[in-house]
Amino acid sequence: MNLLRRSPGYYLVFLYLLAGIPVLAAAPLDLPLYSTTYDANRNPNADGRAALKLAKDTQRKVLIEVGGDWCSWCHILDRFIRDHPDVESRLHETFVLLKVNVSDVNDNAEFMASLPPAMGYPHMYVTNSNGDVLHSQDTAEFLVNKKYSEVRFMAFLDRWQSSHE
Repeated sequence: MNLLRRSPGYYLVFLYLLAGIPVLAAAPLDLPLYSTTYDANRNPNADGRAALKLAKDTQRKVLIEVGGDWCSWCHILDRFIRDHPDVESRLHETFVLLKVNVSDVNDNAEFMASLPPAMGYPHMYVTNSNGDVLHSQDTAEFLVNKKYSEVRFMAFLDRWQSSHE
């Protein structure tokens, strides 16, 4: 039997099988490096200028997230955002994310001195595209039963997406 010759029904079944296969992964977001990692070697002032420029160009605000690789709650927040595609897409529609490392290796004290004190880590600051701090956010307020809440996080995003401050 010639394996290259198949009946039209064979191909139809094959197409049905293909149609039933779910997409394995969404396309990764094309984010600047300062939006994806806490890096003790990065300069938050330079990254901040780049984030502000991108925010102006795209009519978004900047969300400064301070923490570090040492921070278990920072990893939990990253995983939460990654595991909730609606939250992730809304986050990046609303904000340019700027992750700033604070650690024993580099506490970025000069940069952090320009912000209100952090209540814990991760901690977030909302700025407009001029760099004016509009809000300081303790991420513990997103928790329900010691887990990040999609409802609370989306309410935060709703507030800032519709805000013209």
